[in-house]
Amino acid sequence: MSNQAQALPENQRSSAALQDMANLKDRTRKGSQGFWAQSWRRFRANRLSMVALFVTILIVAFALGAGLVSEYITGFSPTENHLADKLAAPGENGYILGSDGNGRDVLTRLAYGGRTSLMIAGLSTVSILIIGGTLGSIAGFFGGITDTLIMRTVDMLLSIPTLALLILISSLYRPSPAALALFVALLSWSGISRLVRGEVLRVRHHDFVDAARLMGAGNFRIIFRHIFPNVLPIIVVWASLVIPGLILLEATLSYLGVGVRVPTPSWGNMLQDSKQYVRTSWTLVFIPGFMIYITVLSIYLVGSGLRDALDPRLSEK
Repeated sequence: MSNQAQALPENQRSSAALQDMANLKDRTRKGSQGFWAQSWRRFRANRLSMVALFVTILIVAFALGAGLVSEYITGFSPTENHLADKLAAPGENGYILGSDGNGRDVLTRLAYGGRTSLMIAGLSTVSILIIGGTLGSIAGFFGGITDTLIMRTVDMLLSIPTLALLILISSLYRPSPAALALFVALLSWSGISRLVRGEVLRVRHHDFVDAARLMGAGNFRIIFRHIFPNVLPIIVVWASLVIPGLILLEATLSYLGVGVRVPTPSWGNMLQDSKQYVRTSWTLVFIPGFMIYITVLSIYLVGSGLRDALDPRLSEK
């Protein structure tokens, strides 16, 4: 009886501890929901960013609907040549935005080129996040020799001229758009890994991490279920600000003739194809150039609005 009497308070204390941890987890979940709701309200208050978000959605829809544009609006495929109609002016012979030097419809190629350019930027961003986010989380959480090895690899990658190496790779090997995106990711993950590592170092000693460890969670479960969601706001801002740079990188490589190769259209190789007609048909240069400009500007403004909306100092006001 005396042993049972001593065990009962111990069981009560264990139950109370488990209840406290459950309450802490519930408050953390509700606080996260409140943070995202407050961030969305602040973002909506930024009219310029909301307009930019609307424009970005329209551009993405235009690129994803390239097949619909080709079938129902223009009636041309992106590689269909009509040499008799080459360099047609906008609105002439049924070409809404004119035709290029090979008699291909500019609007159709603009839609398919947008799909290619945005796909490369999006796939590169996702791949960079997977590689850099994972390695940065592991380096910040475990520290020691693991952190040292990963960060020295990051230092080595940061010392490599990315654009020059991509030009070399593309000149020796003709990559597909997907392969080009993966090459970009393999050379560009170092920046986000440093950013994630710094945030993990800051978060890993918080109370909810200790509570998760007391409940029996393993290291990788703690990283991906408890620490990584707290790093997510910074990752969202980083992604929205890096995508414009990746779009410009693809356009630069394609313009130089070492990125996406014809006949696959992209905004960059549309510029490369049209440079010889700049004096006779300036719209061939202006249209893809303007699409690159307005896309990069819109995504950048969205990222700037997200940066302000997700600022933790603002969430405390």
